[in-house]
Amino acid sequence: MELIDDDGNLFGVVNVIDALVVLLVLAVGVAGVALVFGGDDAAPEPETNTTYATLDMGTQPTYIVDAINEGDTYEPDGSSTATITDVHLTPRDNEIGVTLRVALDGEPGDTLTYANAPPRLGRTLAIETNQYEIEGQIRAVGGSDALATENHRVIVRDTLDAETASAVTAGDEIRLADRTVATIDDVATYTTNSSAQTRVLVETTLATHNEDGLPRFGGVPLQRGQSLTLPADEYTIDGEIERTSGERGLSETETRTVTLRMPDVRETTADSIQPGMTDGPTDDPVAELTDVETEPSLIIATGDDGSVNVVDHPVNRDVTITAKFQVRDTATGVQFKGEGLRGGTTVTLDLGSRIIEAEVVSVSG
Repeated sequence: MELIDDDGNLFGVVNVIDALVVLLVLAVGVAGVALVFGGDDAAPEPETNTTYATLDMGTQPTYIVDAINEGDTYEPDGSSTATITDVHLTPRDNEIGVTLRVALDGEPGDTLTYANAPPRLGRTLAIETNQYEIEGQIRAVGGSDALATENHRVIVRDTLDAETASAVTAGDEIRLADRTVATIDDVATYTTNSSAQTRVLVETTLATHNEDGLPRFGGVPLQRGQSLTLPADEYTIDGEIERTSGERGLSETETRTVTLRMPDVRETTADSIQPGMTDGPTDDPVAELTDVETEPSLIIATGDDGSVNVVDHPVNRDVTITAKFQVRDTATGVQFKGEGLRGGTTVTLDLGSRIIEAEVVSVSG
């Protein structure tokens, strides 16, 4: 059979011109499909590198803190992205201190470029989402995606009213935005020279953030004498750090023999103080009187003949007490009820039927 016959038909069936028109239409269609669906012609994604930074966001109100979560992202431009990888919260004054760890994706080079500049220490960065907008300063760059955190145990001293002090209980948690930031491990309460006030020692474990080699909580380093706030649901401890991690806990005490003196007290008061009286729980008192000696106080009197004599006071008595105290030996010295115990200091004892104040004469092992 001839390829093209005398009538111009291909294989005697299709006209050659018609066939060329069909082929042209098919070619145009294929070219259009390639133009629409061709993946090889798409613009390549920009190359990026990643580094990690710690951001101090300062204090934020609760409604902002509640919205902050790991995984939140912000893109300040087409080549930069910040992703929150870790969140650390601490109480600061009446608000919440926020420290974030973020992954910064940016343009590579000698140093990573994030939002047109390197992530330098002290630089202010913003995090903006559809729920909140905050900004803070870079405190550290590099390392892992998690903040350097540890649990540290401290003992905090505060003075509270009696009702509030009774609410402080071992096992209480300090929570901020549904995150536990501290746990009350142990509590010791002591009387003061005011019946309305109670001294409280709280042993607590804190979730701290390490910065410059120091553990921090509430934006301050954990050091003896540093103020510390623990806002629980029913109370707020706003006290001072008495001891830090590595030192003895509240339950670790020693017994010391203490000599006390009460000069010039009324005879009725002197007679009411007896050996065997205790301060604190009867099964584990913080103080127990083992001996009480009473003698008349001395006064200087002038006789009818003008002579000067030392005589017994008709009413007042001097009382000398020997007692066993449960004390804590700290780096700053022996402490009783959270206060230093040494000669010349004054202690308050709640003996049940009477509260007394006495001067410390001596402390012996």
